[in-house]
Amino acid sequence: MNPLSSRRKVLIVSESDTFFDNISSILPREQFFPIVHAKNGGNARRKLLESDFDILLIDCPLPDEHGVLFAENFCETNMGILLLVNADMYDEVASKVEDHGIITLPKPNSPQMFYMAVKMLSAMTLRLEKMETKNRSLQEKMADIRTINKAKWMLIENKKMSESEAHHYIEKKAMDERLSRREAAERIIEKYEL
Repeated sequence: MNPLSSRRKVLIVSESDTFFDNISSILPREQFFPIVHAKNGGNARRKLLESDFDILLIDCPLPDEHGVLFAENFCETNMGILLLVNADMYDEVASKVEDHGIITLPKPNSPQMFYMAVKMLSAMTLRLEKMETKNRSLQEKMADIRTINKAKWMLIENKKMSESEAHHYIEKKAMDERLSRREAAERIIEKYEL
C-alpha cells in the first residue's frame, strides 16, 4: 500500500490557533495529513463540503455553536469524531454522544491520551471503510444476480427454455460477445422489454 494513501485527513475545529498548533504538533505527518483548521462550525461545514476527511476533532465550545450538535450532524458519516470538552461537562456530553459513535475526551488531557484517542479513531475509520467496500461489493453481486435471474425468466417465458438452458445461454452470450454475465443479461432484458 502506498504510504501516502494511508494518511488520515484531519479537520480540527477550534477557535484557538494555539489549540490547533498544539494538536497538529502531536499528530505525525506520516500518518495524519493534511491537517486542516476551521475556526467555527460554519467554516467547518464549508470545508466538509469541499473535501472528505477521515477524522473530525472538535474543541468545544465553538464560537458559533456548542459543538455537540455539530458533531451529531456528522455522526452518520464514516469520519471518526472526537469531541474535546471541559472536564466539568465530560460525563454529561460523553453519555449524550456515545450512542452516536462519537468519542469524548475531557480538557485538559495529556498529549499521550489525545494521541491514543486519535489512533483509535483512525483504526475505527479504516475498519468502517473496509466494511463499506465489502458492503458495496455484496450489493453489486446481488444486483448481478437479480439482473441475471430476470434475464433467465425472460428467456424461459419467451423462448420456452429450461432454467438450465437459460443459464447456459446467458453464459455463452457473455463469452461470445466478451461481456460480463450481467451485461449479457441486460442485453437480453432490453430485447424482451421492447
